[in-house]
Amino acid sequence: MINNDSVVQEFFDDFVFVEGRSQLSAETYRFCIKEFLAWMENNSIDLSSVTEKELFLYIRWRHTQGIQDVSIAKDVSALRAFGTFLKHKGLWHKNVCLELEHPSLSRNLPRVLSVEQIDELLDSIDTSKPLGVRDRALYELIYSCGLRISEACSLLMGNVHFDEKLIIVHGKGDKERMVPFGDVARNWLHLWIYDFRNQFVKSNNVNEVFVNSRGNPLSRKGVWKNFQAMEVKSGVHAKVHTLRHSFATHLLAGGADLRSVQELLGHADLSTTQIYTHIDNEQLREYHKGYFPGHKNSESSDKKGK
Repeated sequence: MINNDSVVQEFFDDFVFVEGRSQLSAETYRFCIKEFLAWMENNSIDLSSVTEKELFLYIRWRHTQGIQDVSIAKDVSALRAFGTFLKHKGLWHKNVCLELEHPSLSRNLPRVLSVEQIDELLDSIDTSKPLGVRDRALYELIYSCGLRISEACSLLMGNVHFDEKLIIVHGKGDKERMVPFGDVARNWLHLWIYDFRNQFVKSNNVNEVFVNSRGNPLSRKGVWKNFQAMEVKSGVHAKVHTLRHSFATHLLAGGADLRSVQELLGHADLSTTQIYTHIDNEQLREYHKGYFPGHKNSESSDKKGK
């Protein structure tokens, strides 16, 4: 009988240190595999005796639980990778998980906010408090650079370059890219780092730019929670990732070429970026209303930076 906990940990280590995959992807895959193993345990199935039948039953069961296709697609990818690992370790004779097919995903157009909605959302932050300044700097930077939440949370002090108005971002697959940021983001970021951040970090050796009230690196959950409060206060319904979608859409509306936007977003495949071109061109121009980056005019930007 295979020790499930032990083999999952081995898979995790192999995925990160041998395959060179990101910690975030490894965590996602580990979660998917643990869900599968829990289901097997409830059905008295041992990992060593898994066949295509059990896999199909599991996927069908996931559907009956109301799990969306995008999550099931992650399950399939995780199980395929896990099966490859088990075969390589000699625990399986063949990777039966390769029989699983990814569900066909309908690709909806991403939700995009107008420039006015972006302003309403960000203006709802109470910047009279230090953590409000942090949040303003955080979400301004996410919008100005098109960052993923994980990229914003992991941004290091040494990777912020104010003179060049550039940050070095660690994206998916631990790939680095340089992304410029606008004047509004620069002003708020400068204010957070030089006026307020040390109140929380104190003498602790914390390299991340954004920290919580205890001086520890800000978590993804914390970013989501704070954003939900902004939604309620502003009346603008969106997700944190909507800022990234809006960044890309506004750039294309301003005349940026697709390859440049691909580089800024850190997309490995151009087809992922092309989804933004499917949004109506007139809608793009209405959203943009001026030069990007900088969702406010230079005069208001200068005032807020003071």
